[in-house]
Amino acid sequence: MGTAKRTQTTINVLDLLTDQHTEVDQLIEKIEKGKGDKAALFQELADKLAAHATVEEKIFYPSVMMEKTKEMLQEAVEEHLEVKRMLADMMQLDPDSEQFDAKLSVLKENVSHHAHEEEEDKLFPILRKQLSQDDLAALGNQVLARFEELMTMHPSRNVPNETAQAAPLPQI
Repeated sequence: MGTAKRTQTTINVLDLLTDQHTEVDQLIEKIEKGKGDKAALFQELADKLAAHATVEEKIFYPSVMMEKTKEMLQEAVEEHLEVKRMLADMMQLDPDSEQFDAKLSVLKENVSHHAHEEEEDKLFPILRKQLSQDDLAALGNQVLARFEELMTMHPSRNVPNETAQAAPLPQI
């Protein structure tokens, strides 16, 4: 019985990050289709992307750094840097401008490539083979707790200060 309860209260980090990727995709789609308050939706998107990048850079990537993943993780933090630079630019724009819409389209392409083609299709299958279910669950709980904490602080406010260089990764 203890095991069943533990399973219900833990989340595999790969499932958690995939769910967050899907949420971001849905938010971008809502903004593109003009469903709701565009400025408020963009604020939510910027906060979720900022918090997601932070938990990946500070918790997830360092925890999964190994010879097999090193190159992918170095590319991932560079992709995060591109996304942060675009977000910082977009935060200065009127959400109703054509320039905002153009940048949103490019942001969508960058986020989709990073999340689906790089992480979900390449990195996550390696990690499923390398890490135990317990490791993935423990990491999921840690990442979720930090993500939820960050979301209470409007993490997008930090984005303009994170555009100079990619986040550092541990050496192996």
